[in-house]
Amino acid sequence: MPDQPTRITERSNPRTRDLDQLEPRDLLTRIVREDAEVPGVILSALDSLLVASDALFETLQAGGRWFNIGAGTSGRLGLLDAAEVPPTFGMPRDRVQGIIAGGGTALTRAVEGAEDDREAAASDLVSSGFQSGDALVAISASGRTPYALSACEYARSLGAKTIAITCAPSAPLVAAVEIPIVVEVGPEVIAGSTRMKGGLAQKMVLHTLSTAVMVRLGRVRGNLMTNLQPVNEKLRERAIWILGEISGCTPEQARDALDEAGSIESALEKMTPSE
Repeated sequence: MPDQPTRITERSNPRTRDLDQLEPRDLLTRIVREDAEVPGVILSALDSLLVASDALFETLQAGGRWFNIGAGTSGRLGLLDAAEVPPTFGMPRDRVQGIIAGGGTALTRAVEGAEDDREAAASDLVSSGFQSGDALVAISASGRTPYALSACEYARSLGAKTIAITCAPSAPLVAAVEIPIVVEVGPEVIAGSTRMKGGLAQKMVLHTLSTAVMVRLGRVRGNLMTNLQPVNEKLRERAIWILGEISGCTPEQARDALDEAGSIESALEKMTPSE
């Protein structure tokens, strides 16, 4: 029998070697049970998450920007989380950004060779105006993606803060950044398919960081998103409910206040809380 791959993200999972022989219910159960291990792994990386959240908070508070960067699934997850920050927390779109190897085309389909293009990483950061006062979060399950590694090299050459999210503890990316976040989820359900547990872990780390940082920046009151942008009917109704929840006013009063002020925070400043 040939040796297992040296990369942990490429190895065969002994718990799923009979995957193609399972009945549908057992197949689904096996996948879900593997995914269920991910939150515990992230909790074990809590110290690194704390250091990273401090760095990102300090960067944004000082006027810098936060850039997620990666290739393939990792790049898409970084873009997704960055895209959710403005509507959820009211943060200007340029403050938290995502960059993916291969550009916008790579969002919907694979761009062959993009993850191996080291020169493109620095070029993409330059095009985005990345500066020394910004922070880079490089995302790569294997921790070996040339595009992500090159991006870190460029960011560090400027003196910018660098953070990595990876599933491989001994990968080059760990040594390439100041703050590595290692979520060692082990071999995937399907060998090498890091869109699965690896992707889930990366998504959880990203939304944990972005949520924690935005809360610390005062973009949330309690657990209410008082800086959301009411750009559609669902969000408008949520904004009205939030206004009522905080001020004690009626839905009609909240609706009028929102119409007049245009945002929850502005409306709250003008409203007199109920006794």
